[in-house]
Amino acid sequence: MSESPAPLLSVPLNDLHIALGARMVPFAGYSMPVQYPAGLMAEHKHTRAAAGLFDVSHMGQLRLVGPEAAAALESLLPVDVIDLPMGKQRYGLLLNDEGGILDDLMFVNRGADIFVIVNGACKAADIAHIQAKIGHHCEVIPMPERALLALQGPKAVAALSRLAPGVEKLVFMTGDYFRVQAGAQAIEVFLTRSGYTGEDGFEISVHACDAPALAQALLAQPEVKPIGLGARNSLRLEAGLPLYGNDIDTSTTPVEAGLAWAMQKVRRAGGARAGGFPGANKILAQLAGGTSALARKRVGLMALERVPVREHSELQDATGQRLGEVTSGLLGPTIDQPIAMAYLPPEFASLGTKVNAMVRGKAVPMQVVSMPFVPTNYFRG
Repeated sequence: MSESPAPLLSVPLNDLHIALGARMVPFAGYSMPVQYPAGLMAEHKHTRAAAGLFDVSHMGQLRLVGPEAAAALESLLPVDVIDLPMGKQRYGLLLNDEGGILDDLMFVNRGADIFVIVNGACKAADIAHIQAKIGHHCEVIPMPERALLALQGPKAVAALSRLAPGVEKLVFMTGDYFRVQAGAQAIEVFLTRSGYTGEDGFEISVHACDAPALAQALLAQPEVKPIGLGARNSLRLEAGLPLYGNDIDTSTTPVEAGLAWAMQKVRRAGGARAGGFPGANKILAQLAGGTSALARKRVGLMALERVPVREHSELQDATGQRLGEVTSGLLGPTIDQPIAMAYLPPEFASLGTKVNAMVRGKAVPMQVVSMPFVPTNYFRG
C-alpha cells in the first residue's frame, strides 16, 4: 500500500486568503494562494506600478545565538558573515561538500543574534543540516511561531511608512525592529528593506497571531493589493533571480549559477579567510579558471518569436544537438516577451548566441541576453 501524502499545512493568513477569493494550491507542503480574482497578469503589473502584499510564511525563519554564531555560519557559506555590520542583510548559499547548492538564504546581523530566512521546501533539511554542522558552536533556534509577509513595489514605502514611521530611512539590504500601527494595536515586527521581485520593498517577520491584523492594515492602504505566488514567480524571473529547485540545486555550484558576485573577496583566493567552506577547492578552481573551466553556465534567454517557453523545454543548437533545458520560463508580463533561464555549455553562453527551444516539436529561436530582463528598482539611498 502506498502511503497517503501528508496533509497540507496552513499559513496563519489562510482564512484571509480564502476570504479574498484566492485560488489555493499545494506549495512546499503548505496550502498557498497562487492568485486572487484579478489574476496573475494584473497582480504582476500592480506590483511593478504600486505595491503588492505577498504571504511568504511557508519560508523558514531561525536564529543563531552565541559569540561564535557568525564564525559558525561562515563555515557553511562561501560569503563573509564575520564582518557583516549590525543591521545589514546579506544573501548566502548553503553548500554541500561537492560545492552544490543545498539552498539559498538571507541573513541579518541583529547584534543579539543572526536572523536567517531559508526556502520553504528546504527548511526542515536546512535546519537539520545547520544544527548538525554548527549546533555545538551556537544555539540554532527555529522560529515556527513567526509569519513572513513581503510588501513589494515602488509605492511600498509610502504605504508602510504611514503605519511604521522611520522605515523610509532603511536602504536596500538593511533591517531593524519596528512597531506597525494596525488600528488600535501596535504590532512588533522585524523587517528588512529587501525582497525577491526586483522592486523596492520590505520583508516583515511577525508573530503568527499578529499576522492577520498586520495584513489587513497593509491591505487597507490605497496602494496595496494581495498578490499570489504566480506573480511572485513571474516578477522574480523578470528580475533574473534564481528559484531554488528550478534554477539552482545540489547539482549546480555558485559559479555555474552565475552567483559568484555573492562571494566576497575575503573568502576568495588571496583573501584573509579564503576557502574554508564546503566545496571550496572546486569552487575556487572554477573561479580561477573562468567560464572555460565550467561545464555549463546559467544564462538568460529571450525568444525571438512570441511563443512562451516553459521549464524542461529542450534547448538545441542549429544542428539539433541537445545543449540543455530551460529551468524557468514564461511570457514576461512587463516586457510582453517570452523569457527564460537555462544552463548552456560555455561556448553557447555568450550574449547574442542563438539556440533553439523545442516547444511541442517546433523549434523556437531564442537568444542569450543579459539579466535582469527588467531593470531592478532597489532603494540604495
